[in-house]
Amino acid sequence: MFDNEILLSKYTHLMSNEALIERSELAPLVAFCQKHPSVVQTLIGPRQVGKTTLAKQLMAKLPFPAVYASADAPLPPGPEWIETQWRMAELKTSQTKGPVLLILDEIQKVKGWSEVIKQKWDEKVDKSMDIRLLILGSSSLLIQDGLSESLSGRFFLHRCPHWSFPECRQAFGWSLNQWLFYGGYPGAAAFVDTPDNWKQYVTDSLIETVLARDVLQLQQVRKPALLRHLFLLAAAYPAQILSYNKMLGQLMDAGNTTTLAHYVTLLESAFLVSGLDVFSKGVVRQRAGSPKLIVWNNALVNALSPLSFEETLRDTVQWGRLVENAVGAYLLNRLSPTSASISHWRVDGHEVDFVIQQGQTVWAIEVKGGKASRTQGLRHFRQRYPESKVLIVGGNGIPLETFFETPPDELLKP
Repeated sequence: MFDNEILLSKYTHLMSNEALIERSELAPLVAFCQKHPSVVQTLIGPRQVGKTTLAKQLMAKLPFPAVYASADAPLPPGPEWIETQWRMAELKTSQTKGPVLLILDEIQKVKGWSEVIKQKWDEKVDKSMDIRLLILGSSSLLIQDGLSESLSGRFFLHRCPHWSFPECRQAFGWSLNQWLFYGGYPGAAAFVDTPDNWKQYVTDSLIETVLARDVLQLQQVRKPALLRHLFLLAAAYPAQILSYNKMLGQLMDAGNTTTLAHYVTLLESAFLVSGLDVFSKGVVRQRAGSPKLIVWNNALVNALSPLSFEETLRDTVQWGRLVENAVGAYLLNRLSPTSASISHWRVDGHEVDFVIQQGQTVWAIEVKGGKASRTQGLRHFRQRYPESKVLIVGGNGIPLETFFETPPDELLKP
C-alpha cells in the first residue's frame, strides 16, 4: 500500500480502538440520565477527546431511544435548530410513549441557545413529556455562562477530560514516556510515527481550531494576537512560574496585567492553559500574583517545540518540565474544581510544585521528573502548615507510572 493508504488504515484501526474504550465518565452519565430526568445533563471538555463518542456510547447503554444532533458547523445555526431537534424528540416520545434522550452537541455555537433551552425545558413540564436532555460543548466558560444566566437550578455538570495514561496504553499501546510526550488526544495517535505530520495535526486541527473557533470567534477579545502570543508563551514555559509583569515584558502590545489575567481565564475555559495561583491558606488568592503556567495536555507543548521525542528524552531539563506539567495537567483534568483547589507555593526562594486543598485537608506535592532532587520546599511548607500532608511524585517517591494510573481522589484521600 502507498503511505497514505497505510496511514488511513492505521488511523481507522486506532479510531476503532478509541470507540471500544469505555471511559470512566460513561457509567455516571448513564446513571444520571436514568435517575435524574428533572435536570439538564451537561457534558463539557476539550475538543477531540471523545465527547461525541461518549454520547453515542450513552445512547447504546440506555434502555430508551435518543435523538442526536450537532451544531458544529462552519456557520453556527440559529435557535430554530434547537426547536427543530426538540420537535423530533417530541415526535419520538409520542410514538414510544416513554422517555427519549435528546443530545445536542456543540451547543455553545447556537446564538441564544440557553434561552431556547429554558423555554423548551419549561414547556415539557407543562406538557408532561419525558424528554431528557444532554448538551455537549468544548468551551466550559461559554456553556457555564449560558447555564448560569438562563438555566440556574436546572442542570448538572459532567466533565470529559483529556485521555489518561491507562486509556492511551489500552487503546494505542503507548508507554508512559510516549504518553508524557504525545499527550492524550486520541485523534493524533495515528500520526506519532511521522513526527512532522503529528506536529502539524496538533497545531492545525487542535490548537488553531480551539483558538479560532472556541475562543476568538465566540468571545470578545480585543487583542487576538496577544491571546495567541500568550498561549505560545505558556507552551514555551510549561510548569514554570511567570509574573504578569514578566509576561508583559515578553509580549507585544500586552496591555496590562488585568488583560493578561483575563486571557489566561479564557485559555483555561478552552482547556488549553491554566495559571495556578500562589497558595496562602485562609487568604483569598489574587490573580495579580505570579501564576504557574500549566498546559492541559503535553501535546500542545511538544507540537510547538523544535525537539523530537528522542531529543526531548535526552534533554533532562525539558523532560523534567514536561513531567511536572503532566502532573499538574493530570490534577487539573481529574480533580473536580468544586471539591479541590490547585495552586503552587513559593516563599523566600522555597517552592512546592503543587498544593491541593480539599476542605481543611492540604496536600503539598513535589515532582521529581529529571530535575535536581530537592525537598527543602516541602520542609519549609510543613513548618508553616504542620497539619499538611506531603507527596513526592517520581524519584524516590511514588513511581510516575503508579501516580498516573491512580485517580487523584484515591491518592489524596484525607
